[in-house]
Amino acid sequence: MATRELSRRPKKKTIRTIPQQRTPMREQPAEVRARNFDEVSLGYSEEEAFLEAERCLVCPDQPCVAGCPVNVNIPGFIQMICARDVRGAHTVLTSTNLLPAVCGRVCPQESQCEGVCTVGESLDPVAIGRLERWVGDAAIAQGWTSVPFIEPRPFRIGIIGSGPAGMACAADVAKAGCEVVVYEALHEPGGVLRYGIPDFRLPNDVVDAEIHSLEALGVQFECNTLVGRLFTLEQMLDEMGIDAVFVGTGAGYPAMLGIPGDSLNGVLSANELLTRCNLMRARAFPEYDTPLPLGRRVTVVGAGNTAMDAMRVCLRLGAESVACVYRRSRIECPARAEELHHAEQEGVTFHWLANPVAVLDDGAGGVSALRCVRMALGEPDTSGRRRPVPVPGSEHDIETDLVVFAIGTNANPIIGQTSPLRLTARGYIDVDADLHTSMAGVFAGGDIVTGAATVIEAMGAGRRAARSMKRYLGLRDASAPVSAASGTGEGRLFGLPASERNFVRVRR
Repeated sequence: MATRELSRRPKKKTIRTIPQQRTPMREQPAEVRARNFDEVSLGYSEEEAFLEAERCLVCPDQPCVAGCPVNVNIPGFIQMICARDVRGAHTVLTSTNLLPAVCGRVCPQESQCEGVCTVGESLDPVAIGRLERWVGDAAIAQGWTSVPFIEPRPFRIGIIGSGPAGMACAADVAKAGCEVVVYEALHEPGGVLRYGIPDFRLPNDVVDAEIHSLEALGVQFECNTLVGRLFTLEQMLDEMGIDAVFVGTGAGYPAMLGIPGDSLNGVLSANELLTRCNLMRARAFPEYDTPLPLGRRVTVVGAGNTAMDAMRVCLRLGAESVACVYRRSRIECPARAEELHHAEQEGVTFHWLANPVAVLDDGAGGVSALRCVRMALGEPDTSGRRRPVPVPGSEHDIETDLVVFAIGTNANPIIGQTSPLRLTARGYIDVDADLHTSMAGVFAGGDIVTGAATVIEAMGAGRRAARSMKRYLGLRDASAPVSAASGTGEGRLFGLPASERNFVRVRR
């Protein structure tokens, strides 16, 4: 009997016994997808997901969990997939990440969880992001939501901004029983997920489904509400009866090079291009009445993920040619390897080691060319990358009639301009280790604090701020263990230290 029981136990996986090849994901052919806005990557089938899940070794030290900014229990949800319990995998995932279908598509797993995967030391790493996406999509298709029992609390929370940081913070304080209202300046919620990422990478249907999960927790969204103009932070905390505020307004203010000619017609930022196309539906003009200037020959300056999105959008809008200008080499390209590969497949031309010095006028106030200088890589700078140095006498012109700058962003300025919040020298909100700002009861996190970062890092900041807000309000964090000093003794009630008991706020 004992022998039979032992024979039924699954054998321990080793690097030699797991599937050796990473399961590929199906995609639209490049020549087809470059002319439509349908999603490029088609996702795993059930059989493909089960096969890829078998590649996880369930390492005891779990480096992938430490590599995830929100510490998703990655081996846990993958083991659920192996057991064919997809609903259970979704429950494990959403205990720490409310947006698995989003993060599975847009997070840079190659530099986070997959980058430290033990399997990756010998073979290609486990496709954690693809599995996360598959579980998230299954949940959307089946209508699954993870709504725990929520005991109402007498606190009102205001969340400014409905991007990843704001949504993550809203979910956690809503689960703690607080009444939560999210104020969004634009006419649809989602923040950068909605206006900054094209449908061929992140369909709006997926964003809508993830927002519905928040609404199921009781979170309310108020769009077309520009905090700092309609009302201020001080009014929220006083006249509006809000007990704590989280600021997650992001860093969507575009940066420009400040070179001659950058104010000509035919020069715009990637943020404007993507917002018009994604949020305001300019790609369907004249069905939607948002105009979008588009040249036959487009040149995008920059090589990050936003630049890749801008270039690929222009191809789909009908540009005859699209070029990228970047002052470093392909090796230093900051975009995800997958996005760069897709752009190359779709026909984008890359001018590596080139830096713009002027936009040339066509004589009628438009653009005729982008003048660039060739660069050579010198010694590493503070980022660790080799510093680009101009090559004398190497000026050359790239003929173009539309120039798009995708060289980074700055903090959205309105909150800082209309409140006494302490800011950093670069205009971002200054916070302490608990993400508390200089105003009592006001917390901040995400890109408005750190500058442009990833979706999952913004979500991690939102969750950290939620924990700090709960402490500020005197709410016990059910996900946190009781303090190590919570034995018996004076100053304790029901095993909790006095500092963790709830209190009543009195408004003067």
